[in-house]
Amino acid sequence: MPNPEHVDPPDPRVPERPDQPARHPVEAVLFDFHGTLAQVEDPVAWVVAAALACGAQLDRGRATVLADRLVTAGRAGGPLPVRVPVHLAEVWADRDLYPHAHRAAYVGLAATVNTDIEGLADALYERLLGADGWQPYADTAETLKALRAAGVPVAVVSNIGFDLRPHFAEWGLTELVDAFVLSYEVGRVKPDPAIFLRACGMLGVDPERALMVGDTPADAGAVRAGLSALVLPAGDPGAVNGLAAAVALTRP
Repeated sequence: MPNPEHVDPPDPRVPERPDQPARHPVEAVLFDFHGTLAQVEDPVAWVVAAALACGAQLDRGRATVLADRLVTAGRAGGPLPVRVPVHLAEVWADRDLYPHAHRAAYVGLAATVNTDIEGLADALYERLLGADGWQPYADTAETLKALRAAGVPVAVVSNIGFDLRPHFAEWGLTELVDAFVLSYEVGRVKPDPAIFLRACGMLGVDPERALMVGDTPADAGAVRAGLSALVLPAGDPGAVNGLAAAVALTRP
């Protein structure tokens, strides 16, 4: 007679709750851009390069001080500003919906820092618009290639006020992305479910069979649209960012 006090451990292959919905296979992957596929360049390198574009050479000490002040004021691709001046409140609110608002917001924030370098605020913003101002993570290309080889369509879904396509072209990654869903083009900003649904529609996949990969709660908002979500902490420029996990989740 079996001992009533002995209970076999549950079989991990059998769900404890039979009413739990089955997990759908992942048939498409949506990626955030900043903090997920790529990172902005090092702040000091950012300031030095922008200053050179304005005809000024900065030693590392001065560049470091300016970089700290500019990042605190608010850098696109960096942490949120400590405070947004009243005169920039409107363009700040609209920064991911209109290119002019995005530029005005970040140039305006940089202009609040006294640098004594004419044109620096605009030059700092221009660094964002080119691939040189960003660095793909070390596992970005490998991950996108693995998904393409597996026949899994990919979309880049970003809250942003400028076109990312030239960056992917410069990095040789354009052919690995099936759709770019950019907030300023579609008029929706994450975590609005509509932007995730638009991406799924462009890829021709049901939301329940799509995975959103990002680094913020706004990316995790995809679950409200029916998608699964994978949130990875943003890494330093050029680091491995754990993107292989997305590939693993597409396998049966």
